Amino acid sequence: MVFWAYMLHCRGGSFYTGHTDDLDTRIAQHKSREIKGYTSERLPVELVWSQDFASRQEAFEAERQIKGWSWAKKLALIREDWNAVSLHARKKDGPSTSSGRAE
Repeated sequence: MVFWAYMLHCRGGSFYTGHTDDLDTRIAQHKSREIKGYTSERLPVELVWSQDFASRQEAFEAERQIKGWSWAKKLALIREDWNAVSLHARKKDGPSTSSGRAE
């Protein structure tokens, strides 16, 4: 079975990131307001990025990682501008949030 991490561009310029095992159905659910919440209040939405994964856990981990990215880094991913993705990965103004502590 294939699982997907995906990103939608929402009205107002924001991005929504999720994961699913049926990409076409999930996108249709977002567009029809069947899924209440963030996207239903920001229609129309457009699929701008997706990647398939071998397991639900991998797709979920990709979703969580991308949700923590800046708008600029998400845009670089959508454009497949790997240099910009890398550049944004190295731009850190504050402490790492992964360590659980601020120094």
